[in-house]
Amino acid sequence: MSVLRARADDAAPGHDEAAGLWRRIAGDARALASTEPWLRRRMHALLAAGTPERMLVQVLSRRLATLDWPEPDLRALLTEVLDAAPELVQLAARDLGAVTERDPACAGPLHVLLNLKGFHALQMHRAAHWLWQQGRRDLAHSLSNTVATVLAIDIHPAARIGSGVMLDHASGIVIGETAVVEDDVSILQSVTLGGTGKEHGDRHPKVRRGVMIGAGATILGNIEIGMMSKVAAGSVVLEPVPPHCTVAGVPARVVRWHDAQHVPAREMDQRL
Repeated sequence: MSVLRARADDAAPGHDEAAGLWRRIAGDARALASTEPWLRRRMHALLAAGTPERMLVQVLSRRLATLDWPEPDLRALLTEVLDAAPELVQLAARDLGAVTERDPACAGPLHVLLNLKGFHALQMHRAAHWLWQQGRRDLAHSLSNTVATVLAIDIHPAARIGSGVMLDHASGIVIGETAVVEDDVSILQSVTLGGTGKEHGDRHPKVRRGVMIGAGATILGNIEIGMMSKVAAGSVVLEPVPPHCTVAGVPARVVRWHDAQHVPAREMDQRL
């Protein structure tokens, strides 16, 4: 069982909380339609979708459509996936909440849903990962390749990613096949969770709960980044990172220890 599926029930927001978030999105869409004529048609189309599932499908299929994946085909596939795996919508709601809470430039969940490609890439990964688990691996690879081509975010469909995850800015993020990213993690642009060479098997990093990985950091090999730790921007991490600390440098070394209440992924403090 994957991290994604194993944590769907425990990590997703409660029904009332998720419903409130989608109601806020609908209310903000109505308000935007009344004040911005150039976005009115788009907001009316979003509202006409009706349900959170269909809103998500509409946004993703329009954003990721290509010649190989025209919008109607992508819409039909994503509808099939979300109908079969409704927990993915719960996970999307928690991701929406995480970005809204952590990003000081974020005006609200509607902005995340419509505009933030890190959120779009993560939701497409969830769909590709579900297809991978069903044995539909060529199809999963096709979706992941589309995301890499359109959004410049390369996540292998087998990678296991928890909920409440923020891919901030997100351009240039690479996450390898056997990587694990647990709940409540924040990852900034140009981060690599990669292997050290041509080894096979379990060869990618395991990022534990509450971690923040700064822009341009490179983490290589089957190593653990301990819970509630921070990897400073531009660091190269080749050895395991203990819980509750900050590492920095090339190669990275521990430069600071945190108390148990410190959650770098939520605080988003880039300073050492």
